[in-house]
Amino acid sequence: MANVTDLQTKYSKLAQEYSKLRAQNQVLKKGVVDEQANSASLKEQLKQRDQSLRKQEQEMDSLSFRNQQLAKRVELLQEELAASEAKGKKGKHGLQTQSVFDEDLQKKIEENERLHIQFYEADERHKKTEAELRERLEKLEKDAEQHHGVVDGLTTKYAETIERLQSDKARLEVKAQTLEREAKECRMRTEDCQQQLRRCQSELNRQVKQSSSVIQEKVPFNDTKFSDYNSLNVPSHNRRHQLKARDVAGQAMSFIQDLVAALLNIHSYTEQRVHIYPLDSSIETISPLNQKFSQYLHENAAYVRPLEDSFLQLYQSITEDTVTVLETVVKLKNFSDNFSSYTHFLQKILPYQLKSLEEECEAPLCTAALSAKNQELQSDIKRVTSVFEKLQNYINLLALPSVRQDAMPHSNTSAVFTQLAACLHSLHDAIKEMSKHYNQKADIERELPTVTQKLCTTTECLLGSLGSLTSCTGKIATFFSNNLDFFTSSGYSPRGSTAALNPVQAESMLANKKKATAYIQAVKKAKPQSVPYREALSNRRILTSSTESREGLTQQVQQSQEKIARLEQEKEHWLLEAQLGKVRLEKENQRIAELEAQLAAALGGSPNSQTAAAGALTQGHEEAAAELKAAEKEPTLCTSLVGMLCTTPTDEHVGDEESREQLIKSHYMARVGELTTQLQISDSKAVHFHSECRALAKRLAIAEKSRETFSEEVKLANQNITRLQDELATTKRSYEDQLSMMSDHLCSMNETLSKQREEIDTLKMGSKGNAKKNKGR
Repeated sequence: MANVTDLQTKYSKLAQEYSKLRAQNQVLKKGVVDEQANSASLKEQLKQRDQSLRKQEQEMDSLSFRNQQLAKRVELLQEELAASEAKGKKGKHGLQTQSVFDEDLQKKIEENERLHIQFYEADERHKKTEAELRERLEKLEKDAEQHHGVVDGLTTKYAETIERLQSDKARLEVKAQTLEREAKECRMRTEDCQQQLRRCQSELNRQVKQSSSVIQEKVPFNDTKFSDYNSLNVPSHNRRHQLKARDVAGQAMSFIQDLVAALLNIHSYTEQRVHIYPLDSSIETISPLNQKFSQYLHENAAYVRPLEDSFLQLYQSITEDTVTVLETVVKLKNFSDNFSSYTHFLQKILPYQLKSLEEECEAPLCTAALSAKNQELQSDIKRVTSVFEKLQNYINLLALPSVRQDAMPHSNTSAVFTQLAACLHSLHDAIKEMSKHYNQKADIERELPTVTQKLCTTTECLLGSLGSLTSCTGKIATFFSNNLDFFTSSGYSPRGSTAALNPVQAESMLANKKKATAYIQAVKKAKPQSVPYREALSNRRILTSSTESREGLTQQVQQSQEKIARLEQEKEHWLLEAQLGKVRLEKENQRIAELEAQLAAALGGSPNSQTAAAGALTQGHEEAAAELKAAEKEPTLCTSLVGMLCTTPTDEHVGDEESREQLIKSHYMARVGELTTQLQISDSKAVHFHSECRALAKRLAIAEKSRETFSEEVKLANQNITRLQDELATTKRSYEDQLSMMSDHLCSMNETLSKQREEIDTLKMGSKGNAKKNKGR
C-alpha cells in the first residue's frame, strides 16, 4: 500500500516537473524565436554598417590618394621655387618660371570658375528637381485623395447595391412562394375540372348513345350525311372565339407597328449611308448606281406605311359582333396586296444593294476582312429577300378563301399556318445573322483611318434599327407559334359537316344572333317587377304563421295540378280529334269538288253521254257504298315508315289512318328535335369545360415558366452580388497596392533627394577647400 502511495506521489511530482519543463520549453522557444529575429535584424544592421564602412574607406582611400598627389605637386613646386631662387641671377630663366607660375595660376582660376559654374548648375538642377518632385508629390497626394474618395463612393454604392439586391431577392422569394401557392391551387382546380370533364364526358357519351340509338331506330332519314341539304344547318355564334380573335389581332397590330418602324428606320439610314460611304455626296459626286439606289430607298414609305394602315383596317373589322374566319375576313386581301408590293420593292432594290456592297469592296482602303464581311452581308440580304417572298406566298394563300370560297380546304389551311410559323422563325434567324455580320463590319470600319464621325453615327443608328428589327421578328415568330393552335382550329363549322363556313352562313349566324338579342331584351322588358323585400317578409310571416291555410293551399295545389294534368290530357285528345276532323273535312271538300267537276263535265256533254255519266255516277256511288260496308266488317292493317297501325274503320274515311300516322311522325320528329337541342347544349357545355381546362393548363404552364424565370433571375442576382463583391475586393486590393507603391516611390524619392543633398554638400565643401588653397597659394 505504501508502495502505491509512493508511486502516486512520484508520478504527481514527475507530472508537475513535466508541466514546469513544458512551460519553460514554451518560454525558451519564444525566446529563441525572438533572439533569432533580433539576430537577423542585427545581421542586417551589421551588413548595412559594413557597406557604409566600406564606402567610407573607399572615400578615405580616394582622398588620401588625392592628398598624396597634391603633396607631390607642392614638393615639385617648392623644388622649382628653390631652384629658381638659386638661379635668380639669370633673368631669362626667372621670366620663364614666372610665366609658368602665372600659367598655373590661370589654370587654377579657370578650374575654380568651372567648379563654381558646375556648383551653380548643380544647385539649379537640384532646385528644379526638388520643385518637380514637390509638384509630383502634391499631384500624387491629390490623386491619392481622389482615389480615397472614389473608393469610399464605390464602397457606399456597392453597399447600397447589395442592400437593394438583397431586398429584391427577398421580394422575389416571396413572389416565388406566392406563385408556387397559385400553381398548387391551379393544379387542384385543374384536377377538379378534369374530374368534372370526365363526368360530363361519361354523361354526354351516355346521352349520345341513347340519342343515336333512338335516331337509328326511329329516324331513318338523316340529312347530315348530305352536304347539299345542310344549307340551313347554321352553327351558333362563338363569342369566346371572337374575343380571342380580337385580342390576337391587337397583339399582332402592335408587332406590325414595331416592324414598320424598324423597316422605315433601316431604309432611311441605309439611304444616308449611301450618301456618305464610300463617297461623301457633300464633297464628291456618288456613282449613278448609288444615286438610283438612293432614289428607290427614298420611296420606301410608300411601300411600308400601307402595311400598318391595311392591318389597322383588318384589326378594326374584327369585333365581338362579327364572324372571324378566313372566308369572311375580306380586309386580309388588302394587307396581302400591300405585303406583295413591299416584297416587289425589296426585289427591286436587291441588285442595287449587292452592287453598292461591291463598290465598298472596290474602295482603296478596303481590307480583306471587310470584303469578306461584305460578301457575307450580300448572302444575308439575298436570304432575307427570299424569306419575304415565301411569306408573301403564304399570306396570299391565306387571303384566297375570302375571295373564293372553294379555294382551299381546312386541312391545307392548317398546313399553311404551320409553314408560315416556320417561315417567321427563318426570317428572325436571317435578320439576326445579318445584324451580327453588320456589327462585325462596323467594328472593322471603325479601325479605318478615313472613317468620319458622320459615318460612325449613321452606322450606329443602322445597327440600332437592325437590333430592333431582330427583336421585333423574334417576338412575332414566338407570338405566332404560341397562337398556332388558335389559328389552325375551326371556330365555326356546321354540325355534321367538315366543310368551312361560307359568307351566307355567317350572315345567317349574325341575323340569328340579333334575333336572339332582341328576344332576350324583349323578355327582360316584359318581365314583371320583383316583390319588395319588406312585402316578401310580411308575406313570409303570414304564410309561416298560418299552418292550416298552408295545408289547405297545399291540397288545393295538388288538386289543381291533378285537374291541370287531366285537362291537359283532354286538351291533347280534343286537339287530336280536331286535327282529324279538319283532315276529314278537307278530304270531304276535295271529294265533293271532284264529284262536282265530274257532274259538270257530264252535264256539259250530249244527252246520251249525260245519261251514261249519270249511270256511271250512280254505279260509282253504289260501288263505294258496297266497299264501305265491306270495310266496316273487316279490320284494316296500315304499314308505314314509323310502324304498323291496325284500325277497324267505321263510317269515317279511310284517310284517317294516314293523318294519324302523320301526327305520330310529327310527334317523333318534335321529340328528335328536342333531343338534338339537348345534344347541342351538351356539346357546348363540353366545349366550354374543355376550353376552361385548356386555359387552366396554359395558365399552369405560364406559371411554371414564370417560376423558372424568377428562379433564374434570383440566380443571376446572386451571381451579380458575388461578382460585385469580388470586384469590390479587387478594387480595394488594387487601391491598396497602388498606395503601397506610391509610398515606396515616395521613400525612394526621399532617398534620392538626400543623396543629392549630400553630393551638393560635398561639392560645396570641395569648392570651399579649393578656394582656400587658391587663397593660400
